[in-house]
Amino acid sequence: MPLPVGGGRGVSERPGTTSQDEPPVVGEPGVVAPLDETAAAPPAGGQPVTDPPGGGRRVAVLVAAQLLSGVGVASGVAVGGVLAEQLAGTASAAGTAQTASIVGAGLVAIPLSELASRHGRRIGLGVGFGLGALGALAVLVSAVLGWFVLMLLGMLLFGSATAAGLQSRYAAAELARPGRRAQTMSLVIWSTTVGSVIGPNLSQVGSDLGVGLGVPAPAGPYLFSLVVFAASALVLVVGIPPTRTRTSADAAPRTPARVVVGAALRHPATRLGIVAVVAGHAMMVSVMVMTPVHMTHHGMSLNLVGLVISVHILGMYAASPLFGWLADRAGARTVLAVGVVLFVLAFLGGAFSPAGHGAEGGGHWWLAVALGLLGLGWSACLIGGSALMAQGGPDEARMRLQGTVDSAMNLVAAAMAALSGPVLAVGGYPSVNLLGAAVLAGLVAVALTSRERPGRTGGVGAA
Repeated sequence: MPLPVGGGRGVSERPGTTSQDEPPVVGEPGVVAPLDETAAAPPAGGQPVTDPPGGGRRVAVLVAAQLLSGVGVASGVAVGGVLAEQLAGTASAAGTAQTASIVGAGLVAIPLSELASRHGRRIGLGVGFGLGALGALAVLVSAVLGWFVLMLLGMLLFGSATAAGLQSRYAAAELARPGRRAQTMSLVIWSTTVGSVIGPNLSQVGSDLGVGLGVPAPAGPYLFSLVVFAASALVLVVGIPPTRTRTSADAAPRTPARVVVGAALRHPATRLGIVAVVAGHAMMVSVMVMTPVHMTHHGMSLNLVGLVISVHILGMYAASPLFGWLADRAGARTVLAVGVVLFVLAFLGGAFSPAGHGAEGGGHWWLAVALGLLGLGWSACLIGGSALMAQGGPDEARMRLQGTVDSAMNLVAAAMAALSGPVLAVGGYPSVNLLGAAVLAGLVAVALTSRERPGRTGGVGAA
């Protein structure tokens, strides 16, 4: 069932009108621009908005930081399970490293957004990548000392780099003029593709380097993570001018987080954006984390597993510029409708995959297609949903809302990953896809009830 594609083109509506894709103003405008003092403000009186001075250079800085951090995240994730199993002495601990990283990303998302709202995105993102570097260092120390608990603590901090990478998309949108926000956002997301492809291929090099430095082989790739996370923080701090820090004299009263979220959920377009981002991530993670387990249970090699996951990662990021362009041209709801269709095809492909009969019959190729579609669906929901939340000028409350949503998407995904294990054990891989389809049904239900009421002027302040 497709999502309703209503109304319009979001921010490209005529001056003085309100698009159903336009999110509410969820708090009083802040006085600090997200990346610099000259960031574009919302248009006043329907006047056109030009790109902020230096905006293109700042987007390039964000892309560079995202590319570097993508290498670090992918390098660590590729070997995290192996290292956890080695330190814990049991195969059942293999999934804890990835879970800790996802939980860490969820826990740190709100503090990073609060930091950004007070001191600008430059500081918020820089601290996020810096914490990721500390996490990588803790993992290296845990491998040398053989402390499994320290590794889990390190992976919690490691997740901070993921959280900073996610929040970079909002920083990019804030630097673009209204008609190109989704495209600019998708460019930063797309840059992760390079790092995600390079990172896993550095595993052997990192292992050899680690052994040469006295670090156990599975932990060696975290040396790359440590270096590139620190480099990402440095690129942001050096490449983006500092903002004026808020003072008690010019700081507006801060709206409580529960009021911000409650107001956003009462607005149809923003509610749909929130649910799309959270549900899309939950569906993707729940199926993705169980696919390697399913494949190995049916005799497929790790090389085939790597192939399928590589296709999945390619789907997650490679098409993001296309979805960004479509969101700016046809509206965010259109992109979400495409995402729903892609998720339906992915779940059908996974549920009816012949992989249960082993590698014969090309089952791994069937799964590769299904996981590729799963990644594309995630990309469409992330960009479409984020576009609904990112429209508008700098706004302290909007940053807090975005941080809360990013926290929710990671914590809900961690819960779904934990739930998908027992589901796989009881009902097999088709049941895991059915679990994802149940979440998708919830997203469609929200979409069908999130149409703008005639005569509504937007803004959550109205009763």
